[in-house]
Amino acid sequence: MKYQVQENSLTIFLPREVDHHAAEELKREVDEMIERNHIKIVIFDFQETDFMDSSGIGVIMGRYKNLYLMGGEVWAIHVNERMKRILILSGVTKILHVYEEEAI
Repeated sequence: MKYQVQENSLTIFLPREVDHHAAEELKREVDEMIERNHIKIVIFDFQETDFMDSSGIGVIMGRYKNLYLMGGEVWAIHVNERMKRILILSGVTKILHVYEEEAI
């Protein structure tokens, strides 16, 4: 997994598939980084992602729950149509800010 920390924000570059195995690693590593770096904003970058199961949804919801209690936010960027549909159907878009680039 690749991560980038800038000030109080953490960007997570998600893999092609966010399944049970990837979700376990994500939870452990992200929670450790949030605590160690006093993170207030977590950004999930979906640039390379084309599959996510309920474990991945759980990772997003769990990080939101932890950050919300500390006044933080969770964002999603580079969300393709397939991933956007998964996020909408799961209800995650109610708690997650989805950054959408404007077409030029």
